[in-house]
Amino acid sequence: MKTIFVVDDNKNMQIILKNILSDEGYQITTFGNGKSSLTEIEKNIPDLVLLDIRLPEMNGIDVLKKIMKINKDLLVIMITAYGDIKTAVKAIKLGAYDYITKPFINEDLILTVKKALETQELRGEVECLRKKLKERTQIVKTMGESPEILKVMKQVELVAPTDISVIIQGESGTGKEVIANLIHKKSNRKNKPFVPIDCGAIPDTLVESELFGYEKGAFTGATSNKKGKFEAANKGTLLLDEIANLPPFAQAKLLRVLQEKKVQKIGSTKTINISVRIIVASNLDLSNAVKEGKFRDDLFHRLNEFKIILPLLRERKEDIPILAEEFLNDSNKELKKDIQGFSQEAHKLLLSYSWPGNVRELKHVVKRAVLLEEKNNITPEVLKLEITPPADPYKESLDNYFQMILKEEYTLSDITSKVNSEMEREIIKKILVEVKYNKSQAARILGIDRNTLYSKMKNLDI
Repeated sequence: MKTIFVVDDNKNMQIILKNILSDEGYQITTFGNGKSSLTEIEKNIPDLVLLDIRLPEMNGIDVLKKIMKINKDLLVIMITAYGDIKTAVKAIKLGAYDYITKPFINEDLILTVKKALETQELRGEVECLRKKLKERTQIVKTMGESPEILKVMKQVELVAPTDISVIIQGESGTGKEVIANLIHKKSNRKNKPFVPIDCGAIPDTLVESELFGYEKGAFTGATSNKKGKFEAANKGTLLLDEIANLPPFAQAKLLRVLQEKKVQKIGSTKTINISVRIIVASNLDLSNAVKEGKFRDDLFHRLNEFKIILPLLRERKEDIPILAEEFLNDSNKELKKDIQGFSQEAHKLLLSYSWPGNVRELKHVVKRAVLLEEKNNITPEVLKLEITPPADPYKESLDNYFQMILKEEYTLSDITSKVNSEMEREIIKKILVEVKYNKSQAARILGIDRNTLYSKMKNLDI
């Protein structure tokens, strides 16, 4: 039912307007002065306001100005005597929708009100369409528009309005955090925090404090209270990225929090009630991790309410030109260059490459190509610098080094002085593939800690 506020100091006019409009199915609230109506408008925005120009204390024009400050889109129809038409026209310039003159014909009043409310509905529909078009354009820019991606978008639309836990599965660089963020923005929690945390980047000793927080003095170095990620995401969405890397004790604590919907900070005896929508991301199939004893069965089933699997970039080659052009535009802005596009040969090269690093790798390749290119269009030469590794005397020994590290005969540090950065990158990538991107296991095989592995992956664009 549409709500209408009637603001008129004449009691009889209030009754007349209320009777006429109530018979049309509207909910009417009357006010004898502008101040009382403004107080209520600040609390509850109506669908329309009928506002008399001549009011005690504060005239209708001044009330209109304040209404426009509260909500510039609120429909206001001015009520005026014939002699105040110039003032009514001024009101329209200030933001009023229309005006009616006293004495009025009932049918004319009803028609004006209906027309105003229909205009409001049309505005809402247009704004909704604009929002959807903007969202679609942004999705195309960041993800593409292949059938595989459109399928993912349908899944996002389906699950976003719910509070169901979601597992997003996909290789590194496929856009897991982008999809998680999109789910949050389309959810009922969109105005609350979206908090991502990379579980693989947290040392085991800090997992509990990062997730649940701690009290001042809980341990050496705890000089102040700290909110955990769960508390920070309260009433919003928490993304647990690379969740398979959580150690067993943390998995057990996480399960308890999800079941009880309460967290307890380290060093505190109190519990905090939380309402958090959980999204987890992994480059592993968590069901396989459960079978291998690397992930808790009960936690998996608690999280596995809905699963979205992101396709590899090489499985949707029609998206490569779209994404490459978008990354080109972004890079031009960032690097203050004016590269016009890609040559035909460069396009062919982009389409022929397997893109093991997926969308993230494409973005980095295009950015570096824009930086290096001295012509108007991206040429194969600058792409080859990044896509095809330059000749290297140690390349033939890549498999040998890989096998020796895999057998733990060598560590990564043992061979760093013997190989260039490209070979080091290839060795780390092969190890990651071998262990199905379990970064903890990869770091152990390479003989380095997890933080060092993350640092190398970032520096080497893996």
